[in-house]
Amino acid sequence: MSELQTAARALAERLEQSNSRVVFAESCTGGLVAASLAGVPGISRFLCGSFVVYRNASKTAWLRVDEKLIDEPGPVSAEVAEALASGALDLTPEADVAVTVTGHLGPGAEAGLDGVCFVGWQQRGAEPASVRLTLRAEGRVARQQEAAVAVLTRAFEIVG
Repeated sequence: MSELQTAARALAERLEQSNSRVVFAESCTGGLVAASLAGVPGISRFLCGSFVVYRNASKTAWLRVDEKLIDEPGPVSAEVAEALASGALDLTPEADVAVTVTGHLGPGAEAGLDGVCFVGWQQRGAEPASVRLTLRAEGRVARQQEAAVAVLTRAFEIVG
């Protein structure tokens, strides 16, 4: 079993134990987080869905991220990760928590942002929060998988 599958199964068990529902907003992972979790039988009771907001226009139109945040500090930032969480949670009333990811997987990332991602989250009734991660994997697909594991792991830590 891959690390991604293991993280998905662990989160599924935690969601079931706590009877919690989760929604995601994914940029750099392109839906991989939700797809990985959807591979767990019975997860439909706890997975509300995922907004795949790969482009900045989708972030602003679908999840109401302020365009000013996209301009400064930029789409790969704590502020945007947290705004994505707030937007996803607001638009998904059945969810107890929203977990998000935005990042630069390379190549062609801005200086200092290659391999950087932010995982954001918000629980119902709480303020959003985020963490900055530097991905260690080489190559775009490997970085997507590493980021997806980080999102599932963070969700596991938050839920319950």
